[in-house]
Amino acid sequence: MSRIDAAPLTAVAFAPFGEVLEADGTPDKIINQGLCGRFHDRATLDIIEGCAGISLFKAEQRQLPLRLEMVERHPQGSQAFVPMSFDPFLVVVAPDAGGRPGAPRAFLTRPGQGINFHRGTWHGVLTPLHAPGLFAVIDRIGEGPNLEEHWFDEPYLIHATA
Repeated sequence: MSRIDAAPLTAVAFAPFGEVLEADGTPDKIINQGLCGRFHDRATLDIIEGCAGISLFKAEQRQLPLRLEMVERHPQGSQAFVPMSFDPFLVVVAPDAGGRPGAPRAFLTRPGQGINFHRGTWHGVLTPLHAPGLFAVIDRIGEGPNLEEHWFDEPYLIHATA
């Protein structure tokens, strides 16, 4: 079984796969009588034949090391995971290699970070490392197939960064 060490999530490292959603630095705009900073338009919603919708997911807490057996992708829409608690979670991605996933990579978010996968990006399932595992998920709502799964011949084992 091949080992993957999960690295800290950064915007630069994650850029080939999507955007990191976080409220770091100076807000783009101060609103609401000067009481709120707006970090504007931080994700590219890319939807084909449907519309963007917001759903709530409640996923079971997982532990590291984690056995990675499968990744999936959504060819008709981007997908954002926004935690509704201040807990980190695991993000797994893989580059496309001729219609199949290449070598997977794993990232650990910091509290307060979310992610948005580009349309068609191979990724692991929603993987909270703490309960309650509650997330807002922004993705395509529409008719037709929008899920491809790939099961690895040999699973990977994901560890926290050494």
